[in-house]
Amino acid sequence: MGVWRTLLGTSVGLLLGGPLGAPAGGAAGSAADLAAVRAGSPERRQVAFTIAAIALAAKMARADGDASPAEFATFERLFRVPDAERANAARFYRLAQSSTAGFEAYARQAATLLGPGTPVLEDLLEALMLIAVTDGVHPAELDYLGIVADRFGFDPAAYHRIRARYIAPSADDPYVVLGVAPGASPDVVKAAYRALVKTYHPDRHIAAGTPIEFIRVAEARMAAINTAYATVTSAA
Repeated sequence: MGVWRTLLGTSVGLLLGGPLGAPAGGAAGSAADLAAVRAGSPERRQVAFTIAAIALAAKMARADGDASPAEFATFERLFRVPDAERANAARFYRLAQSSTAGFEAYARQAATLLGPGTPVLEDLLEALMLIAVTDGVHPAELDYLGIVADRFGFDPAAYHRIRARYIAPSADDPYVVLGVAPGASPDVVKAAYRALVKTYHPDRHIAAGTPIEFIRVAEARMAAINTAYATVTSAA
């Protein structure tokens, strides 16, 4: 079942004032609330995580002070919002944008639900990056992403590697994406590339049960890895 069908099957009262203090509730939930959700049903955990993901995506779009329609369109595409549910998605998104709750609380909420540094958190972090690059990356958005990555449990090196897939400030970034040193031998580059393909290929993610809403993120990641490999090998 997709995330949006789950959301639609849940009362607005739970979403807006439930155990996780969703967007209109003012603050993310307490440690006891989060523990109760973790111990609950998979569907309840999915709804709780989705609330955090929506809040983070909406606040990502606001980080530069201008939440553009293009950023919301990217959100819809990445989260696979069906046409029939676009109005509901927009409503949840606007609620998250109007919230006074800090984004760091939602980032901690997601990390507490899933465990720090997990693959789905990496998917979510990359989704936020894809939203950020929609209309050009603002320094405030980079600050936002760095804080979210830290709250998700990614160390600076891991964050730099993930960010380099989409936001490239230096010529060394293709090597960073592949996890090799500049000037690495062709054999080392090829081995690193094959290891990344084995780890991140979208088919593997589907087989492992990655939420369907994040498959497009996996596809974008694989495209970035392929581009980095092509850049490095063509320069050799």
